[in-house]
Amino acid sequence: MARPPRVTDSRSGCDQPRTFFVSSQTAGRRALFQSERMAELLIDVLRTNALSGRFTIHDFVVMPNHMHLLITVPGDLSIEKVVQLIKGGLSYRAKRELGCTSEIWQKGFSEVGVRDRESFLRHREYIEQNPVTAGLAGSPEAFPFGSSYFKRRKYGLQDPANTVISSG
Repeated sequence: MARPPRVTDSRSGCDQPRTFFVSSQTAGRRALFQSERMAELLIDVLRTNALSGRFTIHDFVVMPNHMHLLITVPGDLSIEKVVQLIKGGLSYRAKRELGCTSEIWQKGFSEVGVRDRESFLRHREYIEQNPVTAGLAGSPEAFPFGSSYFKRRKYGLQDPANTVISSG
């Protein structure tokens, strides 16, 4: 399988946090996250890492065969290390908790550096609409494996547009 192209500077660390739109597919494009248990486990891996302060997740969606993240990484971590924490964390926990012995992830991932508010909002909209476009839900808030669903549950009828999942 071909690795997705690297778009950003991969040197580890700098002194400023950076925001990225990240995508990664399952091995063989299998619909592994169609399983509620597997999708929820990936969401828990994201939540656990975010709550530990390793990164900030602004938005995410776990589709049947891939994930998209809008994520800010601290200056002392590379995006490669952060994705390794997520993908490796899921692989480890899936084996331990679900007995999964097959390969979960395609090698590599793709990322786009988010440099301004317009890019941030464009990627947020893409993530929110991904399950709607794919015909998996009638609205972003109705898809149970995306940040829009969780923000709606947490904040009720308030506008979830400016919330993040973070260590705070």
